[in-house]
Amino acid sequence: MIISYDSKFSYIEIYDNYLIAVMKEGITILPEHNDSLVKIVEKHFKNKYFVYITHRINSYTINPIIYFETAKIKNLVGFSVVSNDPKQKMQTKIEKVFYNKEFMQFETMEDALEWKDMILKRYK
Repeated sequence: MIISYDSKFSYIEIYDNYLIAVMKEGITILPEHNDSLVKIVEKHFKNKYFVYITHRINSYTINPIIYFETAKIKNLVGFSVVSNDPKQKMQTKIEKVFYNKEFMQFETMEDALEWKDMILKRYK
């Protein structure tokens, strides 16, 4: 069963060992947005490794400092960006510098899900 959340800044779907987030058009993602993520993680992934997948289908801004806080989520073992937009690919390279865990960019959701499975196998 998929559980979903619709907040002011994102739509999130929760699966067994990962989540998919779609940020809303025109917003700016700031470090304080991590508070919402932490609450979701504590509720659905307590004591369980998981991967965060962001599907970048809308245009929005990210303060890359957010990744310093996101990396503190101990059971978050991987972060991936799904987008085939060349601008997003460049942005992802910058964001990756701020995140000290597994961080990948993919053009398709299928590729991101395969990578997720590979990452999670390391933690079993």
